[in-house]
Amino acid sequence: MASTSAPFIPPHCPRSDCRFHRCSPGWRWKRHGFFARDAASARVQRFRCGHCGHTFSEQTFRTSYWLKRPDVLAAAAFRLLACSGYRQIAREAGCSPTTVLRHAARLGRHALLYLHEHRPRGPLAEPVVADGFESFAHSQYHPLYLNLVVGSRSHYCYAFTHTELRRKGRMRARQQRRRALLEARHGRPDPRGIEQGTALALRLAAPQPQGLVVRTDEHDDYPRALKRLTGYAIVHERTSSREARTAGNPLFAVNRLDLLLRHNSANHKRETIAFSKRHQSVVERAAWLVLWQNFAKPFSERHGGGTPAMRLGLAARPVPIRELLEWRLFPDRVGLPPEWARYYRGEVPTRRYPNEQRHRLKLAE
Repeated sequence: MASTSAPFIPPHCPRSDCRFHRCSPGWRWKRHGFFARDAASARVQRFRCGHCGHTFSEQTFRTSYWLKRPDVLAAAAFRLLACSGYRQIAREAGCSPTTVLRHAARLGRHALLYLHEHRPRGPLAEPVVADGFESFAHSQYHPLYLNLVVGSRSHYCYAFTHTELRRKGRMRARQQRRRALLEARHGRPDPRGIEQGTALALRLAAPQPQGLVVRTDEHDDYPRALKRLTGYAIVHERTSSREARTAGNPLFAVNRLDLLLRHNSANHKRETIAFSKRHQSVVERAAWLVLWQNFAKPFSERHGGGTPAMRLGLAARPVPIRELLEWRLFPDRVGLPPEWARYYRGEVPTRRYPNEQRHRLKLAE
């Protein structure tokens, strides 16, 4: 006998201006017919809110809401983790590269919401390792730093932030003149950016003052960053970055995440033409990889070992990518912290683009 799935029950009103958007007790709704999607053969059930009167459907609660090509979302999710560029994904999916770019942005926004919605509650129960991942966007004159905070035992990435950097290292005279010209035209990044970004990432990982064991390398900005965390009882353990990056290294948890970012992301490969053109794109792709690393990827590809979320008791099994993408999350219900809310709205600037597009849609994700 063929089994039929249970009918969909809407959990809350999807309209952010309805008082039953954030809380569902007492909410009333009724079925309101069907409609047919061009992208699927099955009919989709519609509903009407009994309070605000607006209509919606089951599709409103899916991550593929408002997409003309919903099949591209899951394909892009897998391919972005397989070190594919936007044009390679678009060639396989039969769509425009800008379509893949928009899907990647949606994946990043969904990842930010999922990470915050399912974050560990209460004080951190393990030492954390803080370090930065260096890359660039648009050109090597615009480097960046992803400040990462990772659990030393679970390897769960609790938080990350983005920081602009000034180009450094050995440069020819022509390159130095070019850097000076760009800084005069677009401004110079904050020299205390790493210090501020690291302190902010630690606050995101541990929102309430508590005792923390923080492990870092010997970067000069890290002690100053820890001094910004007033009210925290911090034990700072430092390890030279010259130490072998083996499993016995105290910084191994964050070194492993650095490796995954470099290995699984086409935009961070050495000497690549697939580098990100905008800093916002770097943040979105990093958020998606962090979500996959936390909830879907076993510690070892050959020997398993559970995901970081399983090690913290946040999940009983690895969560498949399609399950991570099954249901849409709403920013007004999740309540992102201010820094991640800025990432969600697309407000990470790239200095060379004066009028970047921001995410201002009210009804779509």
